[in-house]
Amino acid sequence: MSKGNGSKRLRAEDFRVDAASRPGWVLASERPLGVGTEVFCIGGTGTVAAVRGKTGDGSRLLEIQLDEAGAKPFFAAASNVLVAPQ
Repeated sequence: MSKGNGSKRLRAEDFRVDAASRPGWVLASERPLGVGTEVFCIGGTGTVAAVRGKTGDGSRLLEIQLDEAGAKPFFAAASNVLVAPQ
């Protein structure tokens, strides 16, 4: 008989950005972005550090630096990142 480790299971839905959390903001995949653009992702607010290739869903791969002190940059698909309206 196998036992689980008792930890909470991670679900993909837990890592999707909620567009309702930033009314008026749009998905980053809907417009071109550049380095320094302010964004909002599941980790919080940050800026685009680099724009890389494309992801499996066709959106750009963004390197994001969170505003939080000591946070390391990470990658996210533009389809899961919000950007302020123009």
